[in-house]
Amino acid sequence: GMLDDTLVVVAGEFGHTPRINANAGRDHWPQAQSILLAGGGYRHGQVIGATNDKAEYPTSRPVGVEDFCAIVYRAVGLRVDDHVLDLSGRPTHLVPGGEVPVELL
Repeated sequence: GMLDDTLVVVAGEFGHTPRINANAGRDHWPQAQSILLAGGGYRHGQVIGATNDKAEYPTSRPVGVEDFCAIVYRAVGLRVDDHVLDLSGRPTHLVPGGEVPVELL
């Protein structure tokens, strides 16, 4: 169906602090966050990675920003190991160090 060719991503720009702050809100927390993916031709119905019991820090299988970019780029047909030219004409990796988690493939 359509989800074979469409990647749906539900994410924010950061996770949020595991504790409520003095203003009864939460602050940005880049150490951990949750992202929901559907479609894109990936295997789903699973959780990849875990945090400690307070959701503060990854305890297993962290997926970094570069990996997230690799997931999206692959879904739109870009090769993760491709190079692009920077403004000086030098080749640079499209996603340096990023890999699609094997659990999704």
